[in-house]
Formats: sequence, C-alpha cells, structure tokens
Amino acid sequence: MADFQTSTHRAKWIFTPQELVGKYKAANERAMQALEKYGATLMEVDADGSLSYPEPQINTKDTADKHSRPKPLNIEEEQYMRVFYENKLQEVCNNFQFPHKIQATALLYFKRFFLQWSVMEHHPKNVMLTCIYAACKIEENHVSAEELGKGISQDHQLILNYEMISLEFDLIVYAPYRSIEGFVNDMEALHETAKMEVDKIMLTDAPLLFPPGQLALAALRRSNEVHRVFDFERYLRSILSRQSSAHSVSELIEELNAIYSWVSRYNFPSEKDLKHINRKLKSCWGLNSHDESKKREKKSKHKSKKSSSETQNTPSLAESYVLSCLIELFIWVWLLLLLPLPLPL
Repeated sequence: MADFQTSTHRAKWIFTPQELVGKYKAANERAMQALEKYGATLMEVDADGSLSYPEPQINTKDTADKHSRPKPLNIEEEQYMRVFYENKLQEVCNNFQFPHKIQATALLYFKRFFLQWSVMEHHPKNVMLTCIYAACKIEENHVSAEELGKGISQDHQLILNYEMISLEFDLIVYAPYRSIEGFVNDMEALHETAKMEVDKIMLTDAPLLFPPGQLALAALRRSNEVHRVFDFERYLRSILSRQSSAHSVSELIEELNAIYSWVSRYNFPSEKDLKHINRKLKSCWGLNSHDESKKREKKSKHKSKKSSSETQNTPSLAESYVLSCLIELFIWVWLLLLLPLPLPL
C-alpha cells in the first residue's frame, strides 16, 4: 500500500473546518432546491448507476401554498441522521464480526459520500450497506451483496445499484487503526483502550480534518490518561525527533486537543429528535403516513388470513370427542381378542 504522505487520502480528503462546513452546506442547499422544484428529494438509482430526481408533484389545490410543502432538514438535522447511521454501520460490522479495518474503511466511504450528497437525496441505510460491501471487497474479505442484505433484511439489488455511484471517490483509505500499530510497541497496555477511543473518534468529523497518525496519537494519549503508563509528552518529543519533524510538541498537542474537542462535542440525537427528523425526511422523500398505513393494513390482512387458515385446520371439540371414543372402543376390542377363552367344565 502507498505511503499516506503521497496518497490521495492526504491530498484530496483532509479538509479545513471551513471547507467541511461548506461541503455540508452545498449538499443541503441543493436538496432544498430539489424539494422546491420537485416536491420531493429522494433520488432514483438505476442498475447502471444513473440518477434521477422524482417527477414533479402537482398540487391541484394551490401550487403556491407553502404550508402544504414538506419542510427540508437543516444542516444540524442532517448531521444527526449521519450520526445515527454511522453508529448502525459499526453495529452491522460488529454483528458480522468484520475486522476494524473494514469498519473504518466503510465509515470513511460513508462520510465521503455524504460530503457530496444530502441525506434527503439518498437513503443513508442503502449507502451504509453499500459502503460496507465495498469496504469488504477492497480489504479482500468478500461478502456477497445477497448475504449482507439478508443479514439485515434489505434488498441486495439496492446495494449493487449504489455501488455504481458511491465510489466516485478514491478507494484506498488510511484508518487510524493501522497507525496505532506503529506506536503500540511502546505501550502494549494501551492497545485495546486506544482502539475503543478510535471508535469514538471515527464517529465524529475528525477523520475528515486530521491525518490518521494524529487521530491515533489522540486516542493513545486519551488511553494513557486512563492507564498512566508513561510520560506521553516525552513520547511525543521522541516521535518528532525520530521523524525530523518541523512541528513542535506544543503544536502537535494543540492538534490532539482539537481532535478530542470533536469527541467532547459529539452529540447522539435523542429518540424524540430522530422521530421528528425521520418524519420530515420521509416527507422530503415523497413518502407519507398513508403509504405506511397501507403497509400496516397489508400485514394485518396477511396475519388474519393465516389465523383463519389455522382455525380451519384445527378439529372442533365434538370431533375430538368422537375420535377419542373410537380409539377407546378399538382398544377394548383388541384386549378381548387377546384374552384366553374359558375352558368348559
């Protein structure tokens, strides 16, 4: 694998905070414009990867009635949805017992995708599964789309469709997990704790702002604060001296502090917030409560039909009584045939 310093990861996928905000804002504004124009935002993805917005919806009552239009998600609400599905991505990878490298690669793919698109334009669940599928392929731990889709009851064709558009970015990514291995010889006791800290960091925007080596050092520093194994500042000096780095220890510590400020500000949405945002998101996608009611009604009819079928196949109480009497009569006749007849006197 190429060195990080000469990689596309470093050249194209490490941003300033201002650049990151700009990308999220641009995707959000584009989705709002689509909502204004089409009345819905969820894009169709064909098998060849081609994209199309929904057909414009005609309001027969009053096209100018703004109160009837769905309200778009704001940038913060979009962030909450990304946070929710990034956690789900980790859960899926853990359930499939994938290595940390696959999980980290999938997370970076997911983050990169939603730098270019809004969650109002593409369902995060479909993107999440495609990112896991692509990460398994690039890390040579192949799992079929059918197996992955079956694992969480999702149509695998959606995974394959999204694969065509989700990888418009570079496939080779560098995760902090690999960088940890370069430092861990000096701090064996910190290994597992540091990986758990990286798990936290990977859920923030920090991987889009800092190189993986700094993310790894931030995790190790936090782990060392718990275990108190050695003088971490002295260790940083030794790293900088070995690498002949132009950075000072104070500058590096400032970067590590900045990374953990993202962890401290990390905010998982409440159930109430998620329900509210999800309703708005379905409205943006062109889905409404009537569609959900039809699905529930269909399920209810299926259950009723099944229950009726089971009832018809179950014998009634009278039938059961007659059957038991016949069995008892048969047993008595059988016993009489087996008993020896009395001899005449």
